[in-house]
Amino acid sequence: MSDNPNPQGKGQVPVLAALTENRHATAAVPPKHIEQVSVELFTSLFVLESDFNFKPVPGNTYWLYQKEGRFWLSPVPPQEWSPTVYGRYIGECRLQTDMSWTLMLADEVAEDQAFLAYLEDRRARFEETLESAETLDDALPVHESRLPFYQRAFAYALAHSLGTSMERSGIRALSYNEARGLLAHQPDPGDA
Repeated sequence: MSDNPNPQGKGQVPVLAALTENRHATAAVPPKHIEQVSVELFTSLFVLESDFNFKPVPGNTYWLYQKEGRFWLSPVPPQEWSPTVYGRYIGECRLQTDMSWTLMLADEVAEDQAFLAYLEDRRARFEETLESAETLDDALPVHESRLPFYQRAFAYALAHSLGTSMERSGIRALSYNEARGLLAHQPDPGDA
């Protein structure tokens, strides 16, 4: 009798496939400056920390909701069901081909000062995390064990994509403040 609870290796292939499936998308990622990396990382982590149990597809749109203090992502738009079911509609999310997420807040949410203050507080804590990391590379979500499977796999893909972008822009091994200092000394492309 074997002590291996998975002697045929079942389940390993889907995990490896999920982790490597989107690596080809990073072949075309452009170099990104620190402000773009910071915004994309914050927004993406905000979305990835929500609840969902499906595999998002790059290029597709999803909808973020909040109910009973929890955020959750759905492939179903708000006009297709009742607010009593889905909770408060927060905004429209899109998974980009480089594995970053965008979030367009719903009009009502974009005018909600309490929600904006909540986001600002989360952003300030995120900035503190970036500032405390020795390098930008250390701040990337390579393995987020606190996240469920799909969120963890997409965080890994995001880390790989942003890491490649930062490598191409020469800031990956810098600290957050060093990278911001470089940005302050770069000429404005409009001045040429």
